[in-house]
Amino acid sequence: MNWSIRDERAGDEAAIGAMVERAFENHAHSSGTEPDIIERLRRDRVPMLSLVAEQNGALVGHIAFSPVAIADGAKRWYGLGPLSVEPAVQNGGIGKALCEVGLARLRSEGAAGCTVLGNPDYYARFGFAHDPALIFPGVPAEYFQRVVFTGDPPAGEVSYAQAFG
Repeated sequence: MNWSIRDERAGDEAAIGAMVERAFENHAHSSGTEPDIIERLRRDRVPMLSLVAEQNGALVGHIAFSPVAIADGAKRWYGLGPLSVEPAVQNGGIGKALCEVGLARLRSEGAAGCTVLGNPDYYARFGFAHDPALIFPGVPAEYFQRVVFTGDPPAGEVSYAQAFG
């Protein structure tokens, strides 16, 4: 491993945006709005855990977590996304490390759990699983997953920050 993970800092914004754009450029399930989502989360001052992976002074990965609302009123739940890795270094463990560090931070800061919209085969390694009681309309149900850190699993429709559109 010749990269490190740290919190996003002031001045990282442009590099994150460019890297996220490259990461999703040819992704079949991308809306093309991922860099804009991150920028809108910042602009709207949504509380966000934003981590970057850095290699030789260049940003090669990014992950964001932001609060979600759940219809049953569950508190301290977050949504993972987007997760991005520079195409030239994908499949080298950077995305996995960003997820592990980010989820550990959420746990240590008192989060109750986390949701993600993504590939079930990829996110299962972090404890994510589909829960039919948790609903995110408009997507194949098995791609919307959650991991519970503490307490009972929530139920109902999940809403992400307005920045997600």
